[in-house]
Amino acid sequence: MRKIAFTKMHGAGNDYIYIDLFASPLDFDPADLARKMSPRHFSVGGDGVVLILPSEVADAKMRMFNLDGSEGKMCGNAIRCVAKYLSDHGLTDKDVITVETLSGIKTLRLFKENGKVARVSVEMGVASFVPAEIPVLTDRREMVDEPVSVLGKTYRMTAVSMGNPHSVIFTQGVGDLDLAAMGPTFENLSIFPERVNTEFAEIIDDSTIRMRVWERGSGETFACGTGASALVAAAVKTGRVPAGREITVRLLGGDLTIRVDENYAVTMTGGATEVYQGVYDYDED
Repeated sequence: MRKIAFTKMHGAGNDYIYIDLFASPLDFDPADLARKMSPRHFSVGGDGVVLILPSEVADAKMRMFNLDGSEGKMCGNAIRCVAKYLSDHGLTDKDVITVETLSGIKTLRLFKENGKVARVSVEMGVASFVPAEIPVLTDRREMVDEPVSVLGKTYRMTAVSMGNPHSVIFTQGVGDLDLAAMGPTFENLSIFPERVNTEFAEIIDDSTIRMRVWERGSGETFACGTGASALVAAAVKTGRVPAGREITVRLLGGDLTIRVDENYAVTMTGGATEVYQGVYDYDED
């Protein structure tokens, strides 16, 4: 049994367990730790575990593990919390920082209130619709608004990469969808060899979109930053919203603001909240 200090944080309700490894070596299995710490009701509970580590190429490095132990490449809500942690805990005094992820180095701008980081703007990178980069198996140049049959119903799907794979479904009545029943089938569609995150979205107006998300390895979450980014990129691609406008994405855990430029470069802005700190008794057996 060993004791591991952690900080519980969330961005728009997308909650992770954060472990600071700036002064400690990574000498445990993070996938096993995520599987043990993430279950709600029986452990700390969260959408997974995020490691905050030193980096040779950025101000910090982030590694994230879903509740099933799989490692994710990037999470827009989690990286905002990493930025808040670094600043609030004295690991940086910068207002603009860089964080290394498996999806590349991300630049973040920190906005403070009463000396603490309240909101963070993240340059999420450029959305890609190239099938090999998502990846998605299709003989088309892009999968944009393509019909896909799932559970006996046809949906129009747009496949997008934000450094991780996303499928975007524009529909009506997203609040009534049974994602617990639908989500696993979408996640494991054979055309997505690395599985896929799926965003179910309803256009409210040309500046507002409501979204629910099924994340691969985690199930339905209260928010997903890369998912909101992929959603607005898909909305611009299909002409549902204009490029260059700040779009409010309404998620179960709160709102995110997404701007997609004409070249599909994405900027996301949202809050970051520290909930509490604790110590976990980790049984490695």
